[in-house]
Amino acid sequence: MSLESVTDALRQRAGSAASLGHKVKFAVGGGEVVHWDGTATPPVISNDDDDADTTIAISLDDMEKLLSGDLDPTFAYATGKIKVEGSVGVALKMASLLGD
Repeated sequence: MSLESVTDALRQRAGSAASLGHKVKFAVGGGEVVHWDGTATPPVISNDDDDADTTIAISLDDMEKLLSGDLDPTFAYATGKIKVEGSVGVALKMASLLGD
């Protein structure tokens, strides 16, 4: 899966997501990011490396598995496949939005 396809998948989910009230950045490796501005309605999804309340570091492969439902976010966090900088509570809210 490419950064573009991950970004598109997040845009699709953002359309039906409730307001998060926070900005979240997914750092997917290689300096690439997906930024979810949950302070806007509907959320704005971009690849801009803007400031965020919470940053979630995850590989592009694991992000694909997360979006497809093949990776449980809690398990991924517990095993170090996901690292959270900022609010773990916001990351948990995001995990519920991403659940397949």
